[in-house]
Amino acid sequence: MNVGFVGLGKMGFNIVEHLLECDHNLVVFDLSEEVVAALAEKGAVASSSLQELAGVLQSPRILWLMVPAGDPVDSTLETLIPLLQPGDIVIDGGNSHYTDSEKRAAYLHEKGIYFLDAGTSGGLEGARNGACIMVGGDKTAYDVIEPLLKDLCVEKGYGYMGKSGSGHFAKMVHNGVEYGMMQALGEGFDLLASSGYDFNLEEVSRVWAHGSVIRGWLMDLMLQAFHKDPKLDYLSGRIADSGEGRWTVEAALKHEVSIPVIAASLFSRYRSRAEDNLSDRVVAALRHEFGGHAFSEKP
Repeated sequence: MNVGFVGLGKMGFNIVEHLLECDHNLVVFDLSEEVVAALAEKGAVASSSLQELAGVLQSPRILWLMVPAGDPVDSTLETLIPLLQPGDIVIDGGNSHYTDSEKRAAYLHEKGIYFLDAGTSGGLEGARNGACIMVGGDKTAYDVIEPLLKDLCVEKGYGYMGKSGSGHFAKMVHNGVEYGMMQALGEGFDLLASSGYDFNLEEVSRVWAHGSVIRGWLMDLMLQAFHKDPKLDYLSGRIADSGEGRWTVEAALKHEVSIPVIAASLFSRYRSRAEDNLSDRVVAALRHEFGGHAFSEKP
């Protein structure tokens, strides 16, 4: 498929590499000329502006945005909209707030332009080798891009969630669940380390990663992190949050749904900024392993 791709950060760059290997024709743009040039060497068509990108694409255009949530999405859309035509499709693959996606879809609908909110999971490895994507918006537009999703995602790893906003809502809740899972792992390993037994935490991770009820990708990443450093002493336990956990708790309050585990995991991240223990270093290490998120080094 012919697709314009805007935003070539860690996730965007890996997604483009993946799609190029699946023989899609991609026109790419980013504020960094270096990353645009790097992908041009791999077969993408470079563009120096959004105007050039939109002009190169054939109608109906498909544009995939992978830019930070909030104002960057709005400013990108404001530049693109005059360049687009009815029937064109814009996909927001970032972590936008679901209510923003609802408003953007309604705004573009008035102009005859489809807007899809695509919650993207799987971290850097998923972007490069097989992602998980939850899509909300017009089903007609979803059907058009489904071949793209099929190539980008693992088998059965994508789906139509429903009306506009539902893709980003599903991704938001997914990230809230992720908060709780990582917090539980952190607390478990903290208890192991404090037990008085001489546990090799890398060895425990290896065993738990094979056949146990809690096996899975996070446990594989835990094994990978402990292999680097059995005590994770290369980082501090200060854990950042990128917003989705807070949005999940806010949505739970709005809909009067009890989510104590997710809420507690969010508050633990706030607490981590004043203290430091192994539990927090585990969560910080997991965030770095799957998403390349920055971490604070120990002073």
